[in-house]
This record gives sequence, structure tokens and C-alpha cells, in this order.
Amino acid sequence: MHRLQSFANRSLAAGILKHHPSILSIKAFKIPCYVQAIRLQTQGCIDQSGFKRFSTAEATVAARENGKMREKTLTMETLNPHVKAVEYAVRGPIVIKAVEIERALQQGEKKPFAEVIKANIGDAHAMGQQPITFLRQVVALCTCPELLDSPILPEDAKLRARRILQGCGGQSIGSYSTSQGLDCIRQDVAAFIERRDQGVPTTWDNIYLTTGASDGIMSILKMLVSGDGPSRTGVMIPIPQYPLYSAAISELDAVQVNYYLDEDNCWALDINEVHRAFRAAKQYCNPRVLCIINPGNPTGQVQSKKCIEDVLHFAYEEKLFVLSDEVYQDNIYSPDCQYHSFKKVLYEMGPEHFNSVELASFHSTSKGYTGECGLRGGYMEVINMDPEVKAQLIKLLSVRLCPPVSGQVAMDIIVNPPLPGEPSYPQFLKEKTAVLSTLAEKAKLTEQILNTVPGIKCNPVQGAMYAFPRISIPPRAVEEAKALGVAPDMLYCLRLLEETGICVVPGSGFGQKEGTYHFRMTILPSTEKLKLLLEKVKAFHIKFLEEYGALKEPWI
Repeated sequence: MHRLQSFANRSLAAGILKHHPSILSIKAFKIPCYVQAIRLQTQGCIDQSGFKRFSTAEATVAARENGKMREKTLTMETLNPHVKAVEYAVRGPIVIKAVEIERALQQGEKKPFAEVIKANIGDAHAMGQQPITFLRQVVALCTCPELLDSPILPEDAKLRARRILQGCGGQSIGSYSTSQGLDCIRQDVAAFIERRDQGVPTTWDNIYLTTGASDGIMSILKMLVSGDGPSRTGVMIPIPQYPLYSAAISELDAVQVNYYLDEDNCWALDINEVHRAFRAAKQYCNPRVLCIINPGNPTGQVQSKKCIEDVLHFAYEEKLFVLSDEVYQDNIYSPDCQYHSFKKVLYEMGPEHFNSVELASFHSTSKGYTGECGLRGGYMEVINMDPEVKAQLIKLLSVRLCPPVSGQVAMDIIVNPPLPGEPSYPQFLKEKTAVLSTLAEKAKLTEQILNTVPGIKCNPVQGAMYAFPRISIPPRAVEEAKALGVAPDMLYCLRLLEETGICVVPGSGFGQKEGTYHFRMTILPSTEKLKLLLEKVKAFHIKFLEEYGALKEPWI
């Protein structure tokens, strides 16, 4: 941990030096020297109004000299303990170190690599994926309505933009929408779900537009968490899991209940394991929520229909509220797999289940074939919620006023894309197909290359955007990690970053069975860059095993 703290400190120092180049002559960087240097720079500086300007650093020094140093209101001791408990591995210490290395490269520092390849997060456009033209056209038209008179943009895009603008206050996306989102877009989402689920009835009043899927997930969890001691709400999450869930559980002071996915069976969900986790949790909390991620993140599996039926029947029997994270529903690569929505499976189980199991399902603009992470669009559908509780949900959502309307527009195009016969359809279909077919090729490539490396085992990437390979870490490396106060796979990922420039996330940030080690990487880099990444991982891992005298051992 000391080593990780030093990374953060060096990053801070680098930032300070960058903005104050006159300090570069100080041979040994120390905070007191920095304060003195700033004081000399700013002393006697007068602004146009005639008042002397003080930097924060100078004011702090002056206060100390006068014995009037004001204590901070917010310190680590007074900070909300639930905030301190939050961890989010996807943007954790590894990424901080990666940014530091990037800055060093930009400043001309020599490294054994030319660039940092960030495979730590599912940010498609940052990895070079191009936007879907039609989606951006409609967003542009809604943002700049004067473009509606332009002959350059297609009529089907203009038709959608006009309809959305008519639903906005003042016909501007700069106005607030209702807290649940624009009615016309919620209606389009409901129609999309009915088509996707082959006629399963959908009421647009059950649709809520959100700031990405994360906003919806957090809102529902807020509604569900209550109690103290043994009555405190338990939230069942898959392990490995997306760190949003563990972070939200910590922030809300709920109880995290782990159920482990079956790595030996391609990360399938074992209903017997769910039963085990539930029974164990009842000894110390009140498990009320069951979270599913399908297709899986970080594991990339696609759950079978039978598995989903088992889960929903279990939730029905135990009166659990189901959260179904389905943001990767378009990202299915294996020909043997098919996406089944939890709602459709629930409907096919009959009215007794369909009319009673409380289910919230989530989708997003950030994944799929669009990858529009920055627009922060999403929706959730909530069924079988008590009407009085539903009113409370709307009240809670109203506190944040509304999700970004530009993100709502983007969500509308995902659920209401160009149709056959419309002017934009050929280009849209070409772009969508190209993105998904390329991802499918990269999923297969990742699995194939990683499985040629001694001591690495990678399950098929059936869906989503990630591989979660299991890595063998020799006992000597495990001992070294313990001595440094870091998890063994954190040590591995730090070494990988420092020696190759590849940024991946240690499996310990997602959860894993004790004694096993993994890392998560995206398959989003271009095919050429992904091949380079995988070959670098292969060379690094062999060197790592050689260094710790374990290359010839029979790693599984």
C-alpha cells in the first residue's frame, strides 16, 4: 500500500511541477520548498482593484506563523465512513499510475514502450470506435434545430428530431424534461421492448430514463436498503462482479452477499450456489435483492434460458427483488449463445410469476454497438412495483430533476433506429454490423491467443466487451506482494503496466475465489493494437514466470 501511495504522491508532484516550472530547479522536491517558492512568486502581487493577492499556499503559511491555523471541517476523520468504504477498481490505482506514465511519455521520458494501451475500461470511442452516423445526426439536429433546414441531413433523422423537439419545453433540449424522461422517448422504449420480447406487453408508464444504467441501479438500490443489524438489507451480487455494485452497497451501508459464478463451466450461474449464499446470508442480514449481469461483466458469459428460469423461480419463492443488468444485450458473439431478457423469460413462466416478481431491468447507450459512454443515456423498466412505492420512486428521481436530455435523445435512436426502406437504413445497418462483427472477431482472437500462454486460462468471450483470464502467480511473487501490502494480481498488473504500457484491472477489484488470480481487459482496442497487446501480455507472463522460477511448473 505504501508503494501505491507513492504513485499517487508522485502524480501529485508531477502536476504541481507542470504548472510551476520555476520550481524545477529544486533538486529534491519537498512540500515546504514548494510552499516557499510559491510564496516568493506571489508576494507583493497586486490585482487591478488594488488588493493584494494571496495564493492558498501563502495564506496557509501566514496563518501558521500567526498561530491562527483554521482546522478543516472535512477531514478523513470526519468524512462519511461509507464514502471511505467505496472502492472502484476500474478507475483505481492502476489507472492513476497509467496516467502518470502517459504524462512522462509526453514529456519525453524514455520507456520500454511508445504508448500506454488502456484496456481497463469499456470506453469504445476512446479506443477508436467511430460513432453511429444516424445517432449523431439526430443528436446534432436536436442540439442545433437550424440544421433541420439543411439538405445535407436525411429526412428520417429530421423526422425523429422534430418529434423529440415537439416533446421538449420550448422545443429545446436545453429545457428540463419530466423526472422520468420525455414521454415520447419512454413510449419508444416501451415499443422497443415489446418488439424485442416478441409481443410481451409493456407499459410506458413503467419506463424511466436514466443517466446511464448506473443511475437507475443506484436509484432502485436506495429504495431497497433499510434496517439495522440482522435486519439490514442484503444485496446478492455475482462474483466476479462489476464494481458499481460493491461500491453502491458500501455507500448505502447495505450488506454485500456474494454468490460465485462457475469458472469451470464458462462462468455459468449455478442455482445451488445462489441457494447456498442466500441461506448463509440469512444468519446475519435480510437478503432482499438479487442482482444479475447478463451478458456478464467482467466475465463475458451469456446465461442460458434455463439458468434465468431457475433464478426467477428462486426470486419468486424467496420474495427477492431482481435487478437485471442487461446493458450488453446487443453484444453476443458466440453462435451457440442467445440473449434472453429476464422479462420475457418471466412472462413465459406464466401469470403467477409474471404478475408477482418485482423486476427492474437496465439498458444503456454506453455499450452495445453505439458505445456512447459520454452522452450518459439509459433506461430502466420496473414491473410489479407497489403503486405507493412507485410514487416514492418518482419522488426520489425528481430530486435530480431529470437525466441529460441529449442522452435521452441518444437512447431514443438505439430503441428507434432507421427502418428498412428509410434513407438512412443501409448506412446504419452497415455500421452496426461492422462494429459487432469486429467485436466478435476480437473476442475469439483474445481467447485463442491467451490460451497459448503457459499459466493463463481464458474462457470463451461469449458476449459483453471483456476477457477475464485466470493467471498463475508463483508462490514467490505472492510472498513479494504480501510484503508490499498489495494483492498478488495488483502486483502483477502494476508490473505489466510499468514494463509494457498495458493497463488492465486486477481481478481482486471484481472479486474472485480465494487462491485464484485474474485480470480484466477490454476487447475494444483496434484489431492491430489488440494483437500487439496480447503478444505483449504473452511475453510478459512468460518472463514473469521465469523471474520467479515457475515456468516449468504444471500450472493449471
